[in-house]
Amino acid sequence: MKQFRLLSVTVLLFLSCASLASAEILALLNYESKPDQPVRREGIAIMDIDPESSDFGNILMEIPLPSDLVAHHIFFNRDRTKAYITALGKSLLHVFDLTQFPYRLRAIAVPDCLVSEDLVVSEDNRTWYLTCMGSSAVIMGDAVNDVPIKTISAAGPAGAFILNPHGIAIHNGIDRVLVTSTVKPDDMAQAGETVTVLEASTGKVLSTHKVSSKPSPAKAAPVEIMFAPKTNPPVVHITNMFEATLWAGIWDPKTQSFSFYQVDDFGAREQGMPLEMLYNATGDRLYVTTAKPGFVNVYDSTDPRQPKFLQAIPAAPGAHHTVLSPDERYLFVQNSLLNLEGMSDGSITVIDLAKGGKVLRNIETLKRQGLNPNCIMLLPNHFQQSGLRASRILE
Repeated sequence: MKQFRLLSVTVLLFLSCASLASAEILALLNYESKPDQPVRREGIAIMDIDPESSDFGNILMEIPLPSDLVAHHIFFNRDRTKAYITALGKSLLHVFDLTQFPYRLRAIAVPDCLVSEDLVVSEDNRTWYLTCMGSSAVIMGDAVNDVPIKTISAAGPAGAFILNPHGIAIHNGIDRVLVTSTVKPDDMAQAGETVTVLEASTGKVLSTHKVSSKPSPAKAAPVEIMFAPKTNPPVVHITNMFEATLWAGIWDPKTQSFSFYQVDDFGAREQGMPLEMLYNATGDRLYVTTAKPGFVNVYDSTDPRQPKFLQAIPAAPGAHHTVLSPDERYLFVQNSLLNLEGMSDGSITVIDLAKGGKVLRNIETLKRQGLNPNCIMLLPNHFQQSGLRASRILE
């Protein structure tokens, strides 16, 4: 376990004395071996992704992970002092303190959670919510001591229900958490078509809403959901993975409920598998990835109720998570989805937004080692305070 918890003095000195001084944009990426590799590896890499750095594309530090964890996504708490890592292979949530060096990972047992997916943290930084796609539950946890405190589940389909949840978003101003119903992990043919609304303060399951215009079972597989920043009344956006559509939901303060409708169809642009969303700091741009064949779709979201499509920028197969540089000049795209055939390129696409979305190059550091990145985040000291890969959280 020592290699899992402690970094070598050599790597520590290298990172703290040399790399941090020279790099402007550092990324945190968790990775796993591609299927054709003889020995399976998992880990977390800190990589310099600054196109103007002499260390561009270099891995500055690595933290090994258990090879059977299947680490999935990385999330930060509100003040970005902690990083949480969800896992598909074990009922464990890992956390580490980003303010303490060397980084030491701690495993949190979440026995009621099979196939943990997404996590959000409350405005006061005291509660986290974790979606469990394999056990059709949402876990509420104490974000100070990092222990689970409540399991939220609800049977369906007669009334409000939670079924194979993946995406999650929180809006503390209206005391609501929204979760998507995506797919059954061991049978992707069993795909959902709904979003369920919870009361954030209590975990009470309030209502379930269909987000597809097709007859049921639509198998739309809504996968991610995010609140658009600085909107009143609140607006959410939803990516339907299998249906290849983008939906919106608007909060009605009078009825205390959401109404949902479609705003775009990726199929019209011969794209499939829409996945992650990202807003810029002001909220007037929305970026949505599609894994097949691999694009970033750019929208004018000045009016988040009806985002206007602007352009599609090519990335690579499996285009998934994205981050913006602190000055929002560069957009970085992590290209890999669950080691799935045809959607696991393994590169990171660097896009210059100041030059109209020009693709500068692909970082293939992990790809050349037979590895796929599963998520990308910027190290907190490089985040803008108003930046919103922060994402699924809105005050």
